[in-house]
This record gives sequence, structure tokens and C-alpha cells, in this order.
Amino acid sequence: MPLDPGEVLHIATLARIALTDEEQATFGQQLAQVLEQFQVLGPLDTSGVTPTAHAGDLGSVLRDDTPGQGLTTEEVLSNAPRREGEFFRVKAVLEE
Repeated sequence: MPLDPGEVLHIATLARIALTDEEQATFGQQLAQVLEQFQVLGPLDTSGVTPTAHAGDLGSVLRDDTPGQGLTTEEVLSNAPRREGEFFRVKAVLEE
């Protein structure tokens, strides 16, 4: 199943590579050979196979994100190097 030169150029564009005319011909033949290898999978009956994104079972190792008791304003500002009332005091970052 030979690939059309337009298809080869489209694939090269998706891969963000530039191909010379010679490379287009070479890669077109190589891609066609790779696709032919996958033709053996066509007749396989996969109706009982559950689609998967990964070969193994993956689970989250992170805990559930549940709301909890927050810190008080005084606890938050307890280690602040500079504060102004209930706020952090920082150097100005904008010029007037």
C-alpha cells in the first residue's frame, strides 16, 4: 500500500520536519512498509477486549482533595518578615 507523496508531506508537516524530494521517496517507502506490518492485526477479533490507555492498571497515589481546616490570619503571617496589618508587606514591583 504505497503512500501518496501528499500524505508523506502531511506526516512530515505534523512531525515538523522538512524533507527533500529524495527523503520523501525514501520515507514514503519506509512508512508504507511499517503500515503493511500492521495489516496482520486487521483480521484479529478484538470484540471482547476492553480498550485501555495503559498496559497495566494505574491508580492515583495521591490522596483525595478534601477541604480541611485552614490557617488563621495570625498563623499565616507569623513568619512574615514584614507585615502591614493583616497583609504581607512587599517591595513595590511597579514603577509610577
